[in-house]
Amino acid sequence: MFKENLVKLGIAPIGWTNDDLPELGKENTFEQCISEMALAGFTGTEVGNKYPRDTQELRKALSLRNMEIASAWFSSFLTTEPFEETKAAFIQHRDFLFEMGAKVIVVSEQGYSIQKLAVPLFEKKPVFNEKQWEDLAGGLNELGQLALEKDMKLVFHHHMGTGVQTTEEVNRLMEMTDPNLVFLLYDTGHLYFSGDDPLEVLREHFHRIKHVHLKDVRDSVAGRVKEEKLSFLDAVREGVFTVPGNGGFDFSPVFQKLSESEYQGWMLVEAEQDPSKANPLEYALIARNYIKETAGV
Repeated sequence: MFKENLVKLGIAPIGWTNDDLPELGKENTFEQCISEMALAGFTGTEVGNKYPRDTQELRKALSLRNMEIASAWFSSFLTTEPFEETKAAFIQHRDFLFEMGAKVIVVSEQGYSIQKLAVPLFEKKPVFNEKQWEDLAGGLNELGQLALEKDMKLVFHHHMGTGVQTTEEVNRLMEMTDPNLVFLLYDTGHLYFSGDDPLEVLREHFHRIKHVHLKDVRDSVAGRVKEEKLSFLDAVREGVFTVPGNGGFDFSPVFQKLSESEYQGWMLVEAEQDPSKANPLEYALIARNYIKETAGV
């Protein structure tokens, strides 16, 4: 389906060790994590909380397993903090990723986010006012320019529990930002969980999509999250997310559209689960086999 060498396949460490819930996977080591990723057939990863920050040490560990860094999460606070604070942290993060050979920088706006709060996920979702939208868009344009200095791209991560979660909000952000400076991380799971059609964003903004997260959702758990007014972290604990091929979303049209449009870049499996309930290697293999069968890569 995909032309040879256009896409790379990776997997996020969040199925082994969870950054937001450190108790999930606390027993799993960095070495186990990247070894099982490689064993399952993936060649890339994003950076987790147990990864060494020394670039030489990290590069050596990955090269032994024929792995590389695709990107890493960066929390911006453009709607709540002075821009200079986010700018300084972003430059440090950018330079680390540049040294690791990454081409994209994942940015999520965490100003007013309820992602880590014990509040109902859907009822308490933040909604930005006009000034906050302007601060976000303007700040992202400036960060995008800083990324461009290193020939890198800023990819914005729409996310549950934040001010940019829905299709409407993604559309607005894309309209307000410079298409040459701010790009999009396309995450199937967050759109599907939000109640949106992931294909709509894919069709509308394909030209801005420079990074892809392949995340699936267990429909029964997602229904409980709404009915019982659970928080985002409670949803994760309950197993709302899973790998492609194990949830309610059909990835076939997504792979078809990405291949037809000759998408170039990383596709990363990402499914934050409790590793004591969902063995990370087992689920990595489920995902890898599903992608091979469905996408032909």
